[in-house]
Amino acid sequence: MLFAVGIAYRKIRSVTKSEEINQLFEKFESVAVEIEGVECWSARDMQHLLGYGKWENFEKVVQKAKDSCQNAAEEVADHFPEVRKMVLIGSDTSREIDDIALTRYACYLIAQNGDSRKAEIAFAQTYFAVQTRKAEMVEQRLLEYERLEAREKLSKTEKQLSGVLFERGIDSHGFAVIRSKGDQALFRLSTTVLKKRMNVPDSRPLADFLPTISIKAKDLAAEMTSLNVQSKDLNGHQPIENEHVDNNTAVRDMLALRGIVPENLPFIARSYRA
Repeated sequence: MLFAVGIAYRKIRSVTKSEEINQLFEKFESVAVEIEGVECWSARDMQHLLGYGKWENFEKVVQKAKDSCQNAAEEVADHFPEVRKMVLIGSDTSREIDDIALTRYACYLIAQNGDSRKAEIAFAQTYFAVQTRKAEMVEQRLLEYERLEAREKLSKTEKQLSGVLFERGIDSHGFAVIRSKGDQALFRLSTTVLKKRMNVPDSRPLADFLPTISIKAKDLAAEMTSLNVQSKDLNGHQPIENEHVDNNTAVRDMLALRGIVPENLPFIARSYRA
């Protein structure tokens, strides 16, 4: 009998806890606002959501969070911009008070610096950690998609260039040599050396492991070569090779002017193509 009562009690506690979590989740979601495309929370709202009765006490937690933000080399003003908020103080009467617009990252830091004995703080620590991680994953997927798009665009450009060169007497072996010479002009390293540096299998294209900007650089140089070979009516291996080398050198020089050194960019340890 006591055993059955114990099970029933635990089930009730479980349901109650689940309802409490759902309620907290809904509260955090309901007060989120969007400012210039960025999801934010009012510090005044967050004060009550996190169980702080006095603004003065909550301000101390916010300051600790700002210090953590600064220590992480993030711009405090980007995550804790000061704003004004209208509040009701009586019947049909309102006034402006100081407030802070908190980004998701700012809320996460506040939760980490809050009193973990408070149930609201304990929940917020998990909630904003998960939400921040979700945002990072979405951003990473968008970056991976951009790289995939760039890689597929390069494949199309090189296929088009290969067709143009074939009409000018360049076979597949000649095209591979010209492309390799272009890589050497762009990266100041041979394709073989680059592959060894990046641990790229011999059977895989170098571009499968390059960062997005390097892929786009190769694509631009290939587009330039395709255009100039036709507009200049170039024929034969050497003139076309010289053109492709010149174009890759020009792209490299343009990147160098902006402080970008192609061979020093981080490569992709796992390419998009398994």
